[in-house]
Amino acid sequence: MELSYWEIKNWFTAVDYTVVGSGIVGLHTALRLRERFPAAKILVLEKGMLPQGASTKNAGFACFGSLSEIIDDLNAHTEEEVLQLIEKRWKGLQLLRKRLGDQTIDFKPYGGYELFLTDDTTLDYCLSRMTFVNDLLRPLFKADVFSTEHNRFGFGHINEPMIFNPFEAQIDTGNMMQALLKQAVCENILILNQQTVTAFHDRADGVQVALGDFSFHTQKLLFTTNGFATQLLPAEVKPARAQVFITEPIPDLHIKGTFHIDKGYYYFRNVEDRILFGGGRNLDFEGETTTEFGQTEIIQNRLEEMLKTVILPDREVKIAHRWSGIMGMGAQKSPIVRQHSENVYCGVRLGGMGVAIGSLVGTELADLID
Repeated sequence: MELSYWEIKNWFTAVDYTVVGSGIVGLHTALRLRERFPAAKILVLEKGMLPQGASTKNAGFACFGSLSEIIDDLNAHTEEEVLQLIEKRWKGLQLLRKRLGDQTIDFKPYGGYELFLTDDTTLDYCLSRMTFVNDLLRPLFKADVFSTEHNRFGFGHINEPMIFNPFEAQIDTGNMMQALLKQAVCENILILNQQTVTAFHDRADGVQVALGDFSFHTQKLLFTTNGFATQLLPAEVKPARAQVFITEPIPDLHIKGTFHIDKGYYYFRNVEDRILFGGGRNLDFEGETTTEFGQTEIIQNRLEEMLKTVILPDREVKIAHRWSGIMGMGAQKSPIVRQHSENVYCGVRLGGMGVAIGSLVGTELADLID
């Protein structure tokens, strides 16, 4: 990298805080640092043209877990752990809405629904546990979160009833990220794209950060790279690819809301008069544990089949666009927010809930700084 004196002086000299990753967590980290340290020089480095990972590639669900997901979590975690995690997701959503505003992110409180396919035998068990889960969550939401709803959307091959959650909503992912980027620029936070951190060395006086053959000094280094965390950190995170597509406009589309199938492994929503549909990594966990973007035939075929048989049976639908995102998962669903070494910190492992929990993780990460 050949840099001029001016570039080095303005961007890479006397840097107080360097945030790696310009996604939801990274920008909230930078904005919180600005609140705490008004005069600090804050630099955000992003390896992509736009935020990589999932921040600009997610489905735009303002959610905190479907009933079957929460029941599944209760089988692997304590009630207190599950409640704390849901509380973090809920508080994160409120923080996101407060920072950006509902109009800016196109917040639409249509509610969320969980569908159970006819070959899924878990509906009765989920119904039997619904009252228990509602009682568990009532101190947080002051009302029942889950109730039953008949199949009023005309879905095919599902069992009745559906499970309804009035606290779920949709957002516009692109609007959200544009607004966060604008706020960061307005707060004099420097953002450089197409910059990949290749190494770092924590020293007594700060951190030496390498960008290929160029390096610079920063007082503190904060990683918010989620699914890509293990490329530079020994974090307990595994990448998880999510494949998504969106349809062409569909005349007279009456589906409104966010929808979950199979413990959240499949998810869809309307985007105006289109259907956005994603998921299916449970068909090939090993293959989808990757940092490579792309689609696979096994998952795309399954998504298309479910679109035509479950979501829009007997309708002619065309796919307009396909993409993928990289999430960060782990054996535990709680995010990792910690100090890695003397001057290096990380906020990663969002567990596929970046929209919900990313703002809170970024805030907590920035608050670790003395």
